Amino acid sequence: MPAWLTVVGIGDGGLECLAPEQRAAIDAALHVVGGARHLAMLDGVAAAAQRHCWSSPFDASRATIEALAGKPTVVLASGDPSWFGPVAWLRRFLPADAMRVLPSPSSFSLAAARLGWALEDVACLSAHGRPVSALAASLGAGRRLLILSADGTTPGEVASLLVREGFGLSRMTVMEHLGGAHERALSTTAEAFSLPQGAALNIVAVDCVGRPEHGAFGLADEAFAHDGKMTKRPMRTLALAALEPRPGACLWDIGSGCGSIAVEWARLGGRAIALEPRADRRALLAENVRRLSHGPVEIVAGLAPDALDGFAAPDSVFIGGGLSEATFARAFDALPHHGNLVAHAVTLESEALLLTFHARYGGNLTRLAVAVAAPVGTLTGWRPQMPVTHWHLRKGAERT
Repeated sequence: MPAWLTVVGIGDGGLECLAPEQRAAIDAALHVVGGARHLAMLDGVAAAAQRHCWSSPFDASRATIEALAGKPTVVLASGDPSWFGPVAWLRRFLPADAMRVLPSPSSFSLAAARLGWALEDVACLSAHGRPVSALAASLGAGRRLLILSADGTTPGEVASLLVREGFGLSRMTVMEHLGGAHERALSTTAEAFSLPQGAALNIVAVDCVGRPEHGAFGLADEAFAHDGKMTKRPMRTLALAALEPRPGACLWDIGSGCGSIAVEWARLGGRAIALEPRADRRALLAENVRRLSHGPVEIVAGLAPDALDGFAAPDSVFIGGGLSEATFARAFDALPHHGNLVAHAVTLESEALLLTFHARYGGNLTRLAVAVAAPVGTLTGWRPQMPVTHWHLRKGAERT
């Protein structure tokens, strides 16, 4: 069967901005599917086509699309339908040869053109259906972001996030109705943001200005509320590199303490389950999650291994406290093939366990002894921190 469904990208300028091939597809369609705003652009044209508005919830529209199979049908979508548009969703249930895509310039392309930015140097993000707090992982000094807003309130939320993350001097430009007759752009800094709520259809450009230490990875120890017992920055950075954070991945942080590992994991787009038996440290953990994580961290009271029952399956496991044969076995069994396990030891007893595990399973064993410069009277000397033994094992690569 030849392609019967054509996905047409349409901009704020409406039909007048379409290419001849796009307009021909609409004129030949017997059915047109789209949002109310896009369907309204057809008033006075395509009279023969029956119009179908997207259902709520959106996935309920699948039945509408499948019922039209074989009939000339157009789906209208904003800009480039393959970029935060319906193409990926349609591909889940339609054969590849049933559909063709005719894009228009995306809002990202139009925004970059207005600003004179090279699009390949810009992070293109979306806050549509996603929490604005998740954007924290993309912030960095000198970075440029284009953010597709969920509605007219998104720019203000982005400004608040930037200020909270130490990027208050960042330049923001809110662009509305790109490519249409009502296009406009308003600029301000995040810390001075006072723009009135504008159109729901907008994109936020951010030219990040902030100190490098406010980045998403390797937070300074001083950023955390803690009682002195925490995974310090050098060891935390090594652990996170071995754990391989990625968006959506689940981490078990066993013996979480103040939660520095879980918080950094969540800032990088993952979700964490933080297990901590002490109430005072759970309070510190909760405070750090509130101020710093911007991602899902579930705090659980209890001791491993028994408290691990019922946890969602992990992609990676960090054991920072409560290391034992039983805890290791429970965590290792829960990991998927190629999942990462990292354990730290500061006591001789825990280090002996890691030496045993390393002899039995292999992996990478590292001992870190860090000293930091500190005042010694009127002079400066090296103040050593407690040595930490770091063990990293990837499941499936263990010694046989």
